[in-house]
Amino acid sequence: MAGSRAPVTGDGEDAYRNIPGTVRLITVMAQILVTGATGNVGREVTAQLISAGVPVRAFVRDARTTRLPEGVEIATGDLSEPETLKRALNGITTVFLVWPFLTSEGAPAVLATIAGSARRLVYLSSSGVHEDAGRQTDPINQLHSDMESLIEASGLEWTILRADTIASNALGWAGQIRQDGVVRGPDIAPTAVVHQADVAAAAARVLTGDGHVGTTHVLTGPQVVSRAEQVRLIGEAIGRPLRFEKVPVEAARERMLADGRPPALVEALLASTRRPRSDLITSTVEEIVGRPPRTFSEWAADHAADFR
Repeated sequence: MAGSRAPVTGDGEDAYRNIPGTVRLITVMAQILVTGATGNVGREVTAQLISAGVPVRAFVRDARTTRLPEGVEIATGDLSEPETLKRALNGITTVFLVWPFLTSEGAPAVLATIAGSARRLVYLSSSGVHEDAGRQTDPINQLHSDMESLIEASGLEWTILRADTIASNALGWAGQIRQDGVVRGPDIAPTAVVHQADVAAAAARVLTGDGHVGTTHVLTGPQVVSRAEQVRLIGEAIGRPLRFEKVPVEAARERMLADGRPPALVEALLASTRRPRSDLITSTVEEIVGRPPRTFSEWAADHAADFR
């Protein structure tokens, strides 16, 4: 599988570990498995389900370094090794899937494994996917389009969550902001950036509620904001003037490669610079969650400590 990693596996009791001081094995068998549970969205999904009293099992690569809310059941494994996922699916009826690779290679085996145990699947996709396009505008949107097609043909009861740019991506600027207050990078067209907690809240409702099977939901924030505006709003949240400095794509490519990022990942990330501006704003978060989505300014206030 392209982009695969060395799996962390476990057998028997070792596959479901109880880490002192961080998690405890819950007495009720979890019915929802969250993949990508240590990522920005997956962690929020896990936390919100636990907060609502829903038993959750988190699928992680290394239980020893995982920090999740108390009450989360842990299963170790890797999506690049479907047999490790099979163990984690014991007793599971519903799966939240975050696909961590750059291509859909290997996805048919993973989906077949899920379908062999679970009934429902909720997939985190991208709002950049266009159903009427023969080919998508860039590799990341093409990946999500390919995954959606495979999921729809999997035999599972599926729901697709197409999220706009997720606000937590801005956490990658923290080092530059702390250093000199200037965020340097390639520019990307403005979009309705969405708070990861709002994506997670919608996911939690879909995972536990009815009426979403066979549905594609597009999740956005309430305002279209540029990268420069995001940087400015972070500055307001931390009480420091900040600015965004656009870097030419070729210079950004050289820097990313020098930092050791895989070439395929670099090209996929830089392809997003060719995306057109999107003024799409949906009411989907409010319809599912029952409250308006949070602004990027609210997100910046929530995460001010990460930038100080």
